[in-house]
Amino acid sequence: MSFIDFKEDNFHISFELNEEQQIYISQFLLVGKSDVQGAFPLIQVHVSGHNQNDHHARKHTGSEPGSSLRYHAHRESENAQGKKLEIDLHSPAVHARWHLQHFRGLQAARVWCDIRNASADTIGLEYVSSLTLFAIDSLPWQKNSVLHLPHNNWYGEAQWKSATPPELGLDKVNVFSLNRIAIENTGTWSSIGYLPMAAFEDTAAGTTLLWQIEHNGSWQWEIGDFRNRLYLQASGPTENENHWWKQLLPGETFTSVPVAVSQVHGGLQEALQEITRYRRRIMRPSQDNVQLPVIFNDYMNCLSGDPTTEKLLPLIDAAAKAGCEYFCIDCGWYSDGEWWDGVGEWLPSSARFPGGIHEPLEYIAAKGMKSGLWLELEVMGIACPLAQKLPDECFFQRHGKRVIDHQRYQLDFRHPLVQEHAERIITRLVEDYGVSYIKMDYNINAGSGTDYQADSSGDGLLQHNRAYLAWLQKTMQRYPQLVIENCGSGGLRMDYAMLQQHSIQSVTDQTDYRLMAAIAAAAASAVTPEQAAIWSYPLREGDREEVVMNMVNSMLLRVHQSGHLAELSEERFALVQEGIALYKTFREKIPHLQPFWPLGMPTLSSPWLAFGLRNEHEAWLAVWRMDSEQGAMTVPLAQLATITCVYPQAEQSRCQPILQSSGACVFLNQKMTARLFHLTFTSEYTR
Repeated sequence: MSFIDFKEDNFHISFELNEEQQIYISQFLLVGKSDVQGAFPLIQVHVSGHNQNDHHARKHTGSEPGSSLRYHAHRESENAQGKKLEIDLHSPAVHARWHLQHFRGLQAARVWCDIRNASADTIGLEYVSSLTLFAIDSLPWQKNSVLHLPHNNWYGEAQWKSATPPELGLDKVNVFSLNRIAIENTGTWSSIGYLPMAAFEDTAAGTTLLWQIEHNGSWQWEIGDFRNRLYLQASGPTENENHWWKQLLPGETFTSVPVAVSQVHGGLQEALQEITRYRRRIMRPSQDNVQLPVIFNDYMNCLSGDPTTEKLLPLIDAAAKAGCEYFCIDCGWYSDGEWWDGVGEWLPSSARFPGGIHEPLEYIAAKGMKSGLWLELEVMGIACPLAQKLPDECFFQRHGKRVIDHQRYQLDFRHPLVQEHAERIITRLVEDYGVSYIKMDYNINAGSGTDYQADSSGDGLLQHNRAYLAWLQKTMQRYPQLVIENCGSGGLRMDYAMLQQHSIQSVTDQTDYRLMAAIAAAAASAVTPEQAAIWSYPLREGDREEVVMNMVNSMLLRVHQSGHLAELSEERFALVQEGIALYKTFREKIPHLQPFWPLGMPTLSSPWLAFGLRNEHEAWLAVWRMDSEQGAMTVPLAQLATITCVYPQAEQSRCQPILQSSGACVFLNQKMTARLFHLTFTSEYTR
């Protein structure tokens, strides 16, 4: 019998006490650790001036007073989400409370902790874990472990790579090594380089562990070896990696960044399906995620930041005719000319709109669409007159100077004047201009943060991150029908601190529809399909297949339409209309469907791509032939009953796949082509 046995639905975690009253996890979900002696702390917390027993700056294990924390008490409770477990741990220096919130019906939980200074002296926090798990592997771990890493770069988002620990440089050299696999992010882009998530597959046990750091700033996780086994630790910012150091006065408490964790039978795809269920559970309820309206945005391969009334009116006509339901005027609307370093006041340009900004906005409404505008509210250009009027404390500072990145200052949302400025802008756009949609972009990275009125630059950044989230939540409550798109140079801040509030995420800035295919096919691994906005932008000088691929790229996610639609030929424009009309017939099902990738996770170099959404009875499947010499591909699909090409409709007879025992053989006669299929399954199919 375990000391604590926490069971709820299909979620199970057990704890044991060792002779020294240290509490440790003996079983987590699918993997028991009965062979492991309890020597790995539930919380790793390191305080300045305390011993670090496992080689400071190389690993975050062996922390003190983390290793000295002893069990004190625990309690279970019920809430709207499910069952919650809290464990209190004490040491002479700090008291800690470890939180685990389970989500009813899921194999997923959210974990975080509180650290309180229990001493009479001020202490300095250098590291606080949110999640620690020990013995995540099956021995020998160097042969039975695969790490799945989601690389995430500008123009190349959500690209998963898989490797064994030795391939990543972690070899078994003793009962432990001085090495680790460590991934971190520093700055105001939460997902530059990597998404704040990863997965560990135990091929011997047939299980996959997935974690997601829910923070809109700096974070770190690591996997290393300890006493012949592998551990996982995940946290928000740290001193060693992220320039974070936090001073706690006697009695003060610090709360760590939350981390979601799940474990499933199966591989990466099964783990991604479970985290999709979890993401849907934590999202702010929104009609936008129920109705999935089609958005036209004038930027991508279209006006490119140069909107005028003259240019917009024919685009508005074409967007309405195509079937779009929102029309968003993108960047540039607030400046007579070059605007990059002058942003900040967000007043419409009279040169661009001689009749005022209301003229195109009212024209959008007259065409039966809702209007939107682009903002980059968290920055202020160095040439903006308002930037010189506001005091320095309204901006990020380091070493007594304002932080400047890419000719912009970073506004500090801890300051009341900044929040008042932001509220004033939102009020004007919504109540005076009548917009229903805001594209909230963010195109700088303010680095380690601000040291103004903070214990470290990382501490200032964390305070700002949390202040911005509080402001965003308040704004959503004030305007519950307002749709605010999350954007950070495309998908450079795709995190579920932000995406619990935002109903839609700009996934990428990729301008090449052919490269867009791999990003679109992978997008549902980063965010839920109903939040993932993917561009469709037919080119002025393209052909029929180019339009089709553009549409297929977006049709299983959120259609983010763009392109010079008014200049397309009748045949090519009809393909846009057809795609949007078809999307509207099944879009209400998307929030209830699970993503799957029958050809494996897509990459930018994959010769063929396949991404679908399914339930127990049916599925929609997009298939792309990229730069492949093969004109046919067998797509593995279990219990397949029927498969029909549904877009483009004219290809239904010419592109009919052949059913096989292992799936369906899809024929695409030329490179860089795509088709959308509808599938049904036999009654024997189970998830």
